[in-house]
Amino acid sequence: MLQIIFSEVSAKELAAMPRTLQLELIDGFQLFPHDFEKADEKFGQLTRGGRKIYRYRVKDYRIYFEKQDSIIHVRCILHRNTLKDFFYRTKLPISEDQLLQENPKFWQLIEGDAKK
Repeated sequence: MLQIIFSEVSAKELAAMPRTLQLELIDGFQLFPHDFEKADEKFGQLTRGGRKIYRYRVKDYRIYFEKQDSIIHVRCILHRNTLKDFFYRTKLPISEDQLLQENPKFWQLIEGDAKK
């Protein structure tokens, strides 16, 4: 089993949710070391400057995290409609992961805790 650590940003996002939803998300976010052997099938992946962020879906939410040895660092938790609405409005012909990977605001959100 892997240890999961929530960043300040992701902890605030989780705390703002109703308790039952918090429990459902945490229960659905169960990762094991062997899950990363076929990470391409299980997770979305974004990379920038050698840094790899994984995206995992639980219910209507996307959990963005990094893996370092046996530790999972959850960076942020976003509701899926936020991105879905964005794609619908802009009708971009590229993948969600590619769009996020190229968006500096996404990386500012991910790196927000590291600057504190």
